[in-house]
Amino acid sequence: MHQRIILITGGSRGLGKSAALKLAAKGADIILTYHSQQQEASGVIKEIQSMGRKAVAIQLNVGDISTFRQFVSDVRERLATVWQRDSFDGLLNNAGMGINASFAATTEAQFDQLMNVHLKGPFFLTQQLLPVLANGGRILNVSTGLTRFATPEKAAYAAMKGAMEVLTVHQAKELGYRGIAVNIIAPGAIATDFGGGEVRDNAQRAQAIASQTALGRVGQPDDIGQAIAAILSEDTGWINAQRIEVSGGMFL
Repeated sequence: MHQRIILITGGSRGLGKSAALKLAAKGADIILTYHSQQQEASGVIKEIQSMGRKAVAIQLNVGDISTFRQFVSDVRERLATVWQRDSFDGLLNNAGMGINASFAATTEAQFDQLMNVHLKGPFFLTQQLLPVLANGGRILNVSTGLTRFATPEKAAYAAMKGAMEVLTVHQAKELGYRGIAVNIIAPGAIATDFGGGEVRDNAQRAQAIASQTALGRVGQPDDIGQAIAAILSEDTGWINAQRIEVSGGMFL
């Protein structure tokens, strides 16, 4: 039986960590990237290996396109040595960071940083990984509920994610000849350290979000990790070019 290998960017913490663990629990092997949290990444690798799965971590700054060629070379090398393979089966473009700034106050530097990490980075990283992604493979991009509803200080971030939603449809159209399905998941507000822990650490904000969510609570990382594992499972290969919001019914 073919052993599935999933590559996750930003897999040392938060949603990426949860997705890595949930995918491993479903039998996938994992390649994850981390930006600066090497110790945390090592901890995730050990947890996956304790499940009897193979996993490796590779350093990557998704906002620095000049490093992508070397990164792809590193991926090829790990595939050959750890798996005796020349391809992997699924890509989760998850790495990200948040900046809170009103539209009026957003600086060009903030805009460029968000664009490099959330749009330009995933665009060119996916492009460079295409020769290493198996035919019949899967790509899952990550958006946000903020492309459907607006909250303060998220204009630039949401704009990048809106662009990723459009890109997803075009990737699905252009990569379909290889049997590659491309979708995008849109989490609602999640209690992680993202954006400085603005949902996790602010009880008043968390309560306000819960009151506006049909299921009556804020999301947890595992809510998203489980959804990602389901979307990237072999059972959902006919789902293609879709934006799948996972928000518990936020702001309906």
